[in-house]
Amino acid sequence: HTPVIDLVLHLKRSAGMSVNELSREMSMSYMGVKQHCAELAKKGYLETTRRPKPMGRPERIYRVTSKLDELFPHAGEDLAVDLLKMAERAFGETGPQKLLYTYFQKRTERYAAKLKGETPQEKLLSLAKLRTADGCLSALELSENGDPVMIQFHCPMAKVAAAFPIVETLEHDMLEKLLQCSLGRSVE
Repeated sequence: HTPVIDLVLHLKRSAGMSVNELSREMSMSYMGVKQHCAELAKKGYLETTRRPKPMGRPERIYRVTSKLDELFPHAGEDLAVDLLKMAERAFGETGPQKLLYTYFQKRTERYAAKLKGETPQEKLLSLAKLRTADGCLSALELSENGDPVMIQFHCPMAKVAAAFPIVETLEHDMLEKLLQCSLGRSVE
């Protein structure tokens, strides 16, 4: 990856980072990171906020904007939404639901065949990697109490889920089945 792509991926996988944090993570000079951030902000791909520090002035945090979403895969969302709406017109309200159910059933089988690990944390890490390969930009982090948490920084099916909310339920059920445990879910 180029430094700009690495920078974008770091920011996409976070709630925002300072130039110091980015330069540390990327092993790049402060001025190099700052220059890239300033250029991306000027083009509307990044926005800035201030984060208070225990001492001194607040630090500037860079976050990605929705304009950046056009650079990430969306798995043919418009086509999928149109096809599901046509299925609804042709087969009634349950047409799209049946198609989506079948899609997630097959996706569950595909993930299950590739899922690795013995412990729940190992399985979760493996699943995060599989989902990243599908465009979800997922990562495994530990919560404050030490529990593993999978964070998804991009949803390539966002338009489909907005048009057909059952997608979120089917995806949640798929994850629970794969990990064989009850999961919580939050959206920020």
